[in-house]
Amino acid sequence: MIKHKEQRVGVLVDVSNMYHSAKNLYGKKVNFREILTQAVADRKLIRATAYVIKTENNDEMSFFEALSQQGFEVKMKDLQIFAGGAKKGDWDVGITIDAIKLGDKLDVIILVSGDGDYLPVVSYLQNNKGCLVEIMAFRKTASSRLVEESDDFTDLGASKKFLIKPTRIYSKKDLIDSGLFCFTALEN
Repeated sequence: MIKHKEQRVGVLVDVSNMYHSAKNLYGKKVNFREILTQAVADRKLIRATAYVIKTENNDEMSFFEALSQQGFEVKMKDLQIFAGGAKKGDWDVGITIDAIKLGDKLDVIILVSGDGDYLPVVSYLQNNKGCLVEIMAFRKTASSRLVEESDDFTDLGASKKFLIKPTRIYSKKDLIDSGLFCFTALEN
């Protein structure tokens, strides 16, 4: 596919899909800054949106802020917890609606997800809006049909630049439980 600098592009990132794919496949985190840079590829960025799930304890707020500082509009949705304890948090419908709304304003929509649920919107954007649809995902977890139907596919697993080593902040309890932290109590 030919990419040229006059193309208006939008980048829509299914953060949860990317996070879980990178974690399960490589034990690493995703370099969203590099994904955005490669997705835009010197074209005209009109919109970059990262769709995230917010948990009850808000541990991920600094991550959301980092996404914002990297140039993403961050859209948040609360994690749903059902009576039986099951949890659900996805943006499939929201991303689909935004993609359709943006279809008239863009030449290219870059969907950063491997979720096959996006097949109908990919087809709609190509056939009804005249958009090119590029997919960026980890090939090992991406829907093969989604890859086939896209106008261009970037395998995020083919280059280490799309992954970063996770850093972990250990709590005092984690350190004590692991034996890495010890203390002695002084008796009076």
